Amino acid sequence: MGHCVFMLRPDSIYDDSPAEQYQFPKQYLGRAREAAGDWIVYLQPKKLRNSRGYFAIARVQEIIPDPKAPGMFLAMIEPGSLLEFPRPVPFSDHDGPIERGLINEQGRLSGRAQAAVRPVSPADFLRIIERGLDHPDDILPRHDDPEPAPGLAEIQAPYVLEVERQRLQQLTSRVARDRVFRRIVLRAYDERCAITGLKFINGGGRAEVDAAHIRPVAEGGPDIIHNGIALSGTAHWMFDRGLISLSDDFEILVSRQVNDIDSVQAFINKSGRAILPLRAADRPHPRFLGWHRENCFKA
Repeated sequence: MGHCVFMLRPDSIYDDSPAEQYQFPKQYLGRAREAAGDWIVYLQPKKLRNSRGYFAIARVQEIIPDPKAPGMFLAMIEPGSLLEFPRPVPFSDHDGPIERGLINEQGRLSGRAQAAVRPVSPADFLRIIERGLDHPDDILPRHDDPEPAPGLAEIQAPYVLEVERQRLQQLTSRVARDRVFRRIVLRAYDERCAITGLKFINGGGRAEVDAAHIRPVAEGGPDIIHNGIALSGTAHWMFDRGLISLSDDFEILVSRQVNDIDSVQAFINKSGRAILPLRAADRPHPRFLGWHRENCFKA
């Protein structure tokens, strides 16, 4: 087993779904097999305009031939393992590439930097996840967490592999993953409820809004921004109980089972549509919205 970098373009021609599978040609099979059972990091190409750099990690469950595409293979992602970084990590910094292993003997960037699938050393992998997750928690939770957020400051282990192991153990913790998910969602929505449009910050500097999963984790929903929405406490309660939902074009749907329709209509923002992140890439995915309408919404 070993870590790999999987390069992923938002306009990819391949059959990719970061939380589920990554498709690649046979030339990368040997490298990808090394990652089976281990964690990989997703990277948007450096030359891509507005590249997010290293933006998420996930664990590869297995490598299989693609049954729909001869000569192609799939890295199947372990359900629920994908975790986006609150702040993506750029490809390079003032010291050069974050992947130090891409520097050749002449001190230049090697051709391996263009490989869509490539191994990454434990030290480089750790550097990426440290920078992706270890940031000041500028969006505080509504209640104190019993477990610290993933980060670097609390542990100073002398061995890279031991630090890496501890970091990855944290990433499998539900409390830690929920904390990271909250930061991602609330930042995208500017701490504003998508249903009411209200933005409240309490006396302790905490945002009075929840980061809700559209498809719950218990039902296979991943911890990614496309499966998240910022909701006030009341809106969250109604959403989870199927009293409100969203159409694929983000119209707010109200269940006919609501006993006081006028109050609910007054509760939602006047546009009747969800107030969403400015970046289209951060908005709810139709696949998750469809799941909520089919499995939760009481039409």
